[in-house]
Amino acid sequence: MSSRSRRTAHSVALTRLAQISALALAATLVGCQSTRQLDESDSVRAHNYQARIKHKPAPLMVKHKEQAPPQDVWERMRQGFALQDGIDVNPRIEQQRLWFASNPSFLENAGERGSLYLHYIVERLEERDMPLELALLPAIESAYNPMAYSRAHAAGMWQFIPSTGRHFNLRQTHFYDGRRDITASTNAALDYLNRLHDMFNGDWLLALAAYNAGEGTVSRAIERNERLGLPTDYWNLPLPQETRDYVPKLLALSQVVNTPDAYGVNLNPIANEPYFEAVAINERLDLSRVAAFADIDEDELIQLNPAFKKRMTVDGPKQLLVPTAKAQLLSDRMSNLKPEELVSLQPNKAVFQAALAETKAPAARSYRVKRGDNLGSIAKANRVAVKDIQRWNRLSGNSLKVGQVLALRGGNAPSAAANRVAEAKQRSTQYKVRKGDSYYLVAKRFNVEMKHLKRWNPRSGHALKPGQTLTVYLSH
Repeated sequence: MSSRSRRTAHSVALTRLAQISALALAATLVGCQSTRQLDESDSVRAHNYQARIKHKPAPLMVKHKEQAPPQDVWERMRQGFALQDGIDVNPRIEQQRLWFASNPSFLENAGERGSLYLHYIVERLEERDMPLELALLPAIESAYNPMAYSRAHAAGMWQFIPSTGRHFNLRQTHFYDGRRDITASTNAALDYLNRLHDMFNGDWLLALAAYNAGEGTVSRAIERNERLGLPTDYWNLPLPQETRDYVPKLLALSQVVNTPDAYGVNLNPIANEPYFEAVAINERLDLSRVAAFADIDEDELIQLNPAFKKRMTVDGPKQLLVPTAKAQLLSDRMSNLKPEELVSLQPNKAVFQAALAETKAPAARSYRVKRGDNLGSIAKANRVAVKDIQRWNRLSGNSLKVGQVLALRGGNAPSAAANRVAEAKQRSTQYKVRKGDSYYLVAKRFNVEMKHLKRWNPRSGHALKPGQTLTVYLSH
């Protein structure tokens, strides 16, 4: 290569090197300028900017959601879950999640029972902009059983005790219990949860803890930690064991619902549409007769209107909840009823006089026979007649056995033992179906009538399958 050629090549190389260096310097300056502007901006604005970038949905996703809302209530719930943010690995949650994964039938059966009510609950939660995990709270409280009754005298799907129920305008009479009313109790529960949420400065975990243990218990635990200089969040409060498990249980359940396949749980789809509608009524009606009149499954009608304790529309709201497909039919037929036809839907007069008389009857109580007792001494001690004790207990003679429990009425005021027996009459238990079981065998095992067993479990199908869970009332 000539000297001139070498000088030309060297010159070109230097020119290219200069161009590359200039570009690199420009990129560095732009990067430094960008970084400096971010560092010098207000930290709050930077945080807000990052938050907007993180949470801003893509326009196409919004359009897609508007066009195709979830077809399944479970999916709709998942989209509204909001309590998992900021929760890291937590052994208390993992322990509860392990239980649900080991007992998949619990959620499967609760979901079947709740399929009548979940759409309504989700709608009400969304209207109030509340976390949709709260739709799972009745699963924790009662497994979506509106007939549930606890040892603390809590009743209904949301498990209101009598005093709290009355505070939130849930009437409780001989004929009607608003704590078991699907719509009234749901709205009362959401009112209560919202109030607790405000009381505890927008902390849903503390609100849930207070729903379980009472606001006083949680407030005292917070005050105690404040005095000791300890954290006052839910996870660090000294609460009763049931309450310590309560919130992790709900969070764990929502995690299982979020990815049921990962935990071996089969959640049957629930249509994302109203299951029931309210039909206005102005008369006392017999639910069994209404069911036959409108071709509605009687057990289903009772599960939608469990607050009418005597299956008569007495003392409650002037409406019936009926399956959506039957609502217009019932409404039309009711509006065109002739007076003589209306009578056929009303409670039998003899039955309604009898039910009314129960409200005035002396409270039932019991007495356990002790060694040395006889009918005469028991009657005298309780200020009742021997013949009445015989009639109440269907005794043909005077013989008694030690430990025998006698039903008593009138006389002395009910004792604590009597209250426990009355409570036991409404206590329920869960039974897992075994291979070879039938409604008849299960009913016989628990000494209940088969028709009652079917009524308590309306969605269990005509034939039982191993692994199903049945609700059984120990005394009916």
